[in-house]
Amino acid sequence: MDLTDPQRKLLRSLAHPRKPIVTIGRNGLTDAVLAELDQALEHHELVKIKVKIGDREHRNAMVNALCERTGAALIQRIGFVATVFRRNAEKPVISLV
Repeated sequence: MDLTDPQRKLLRSLAHPRKPIVTIGRNGLTDAVLAELDQALEHHELVKIKVKIGDREHRNAMVNALCERTGAALIQRIGFVATVFRRNAEKPVISLV
């Protein structure tokens, strides 16, 4: 998904007050985590994810793999929290105009 810089800025501002919905722990990307994230993206489109893994490179790899497997776009990653976005084709919730 290609987003312009103004669209990313809008999504970051919308994500700021939100709390993480999905948490990834030491078990990593399990089928249950992916199913929960997929459901959250369908409903909210913009989701914060908390990745509780100590190593920065491992966290980055986990977030990249998560984006690939769900088809979501990474909006930002700060520390242990990543924000991802995936447009709901049938019922868009967030206007990117």
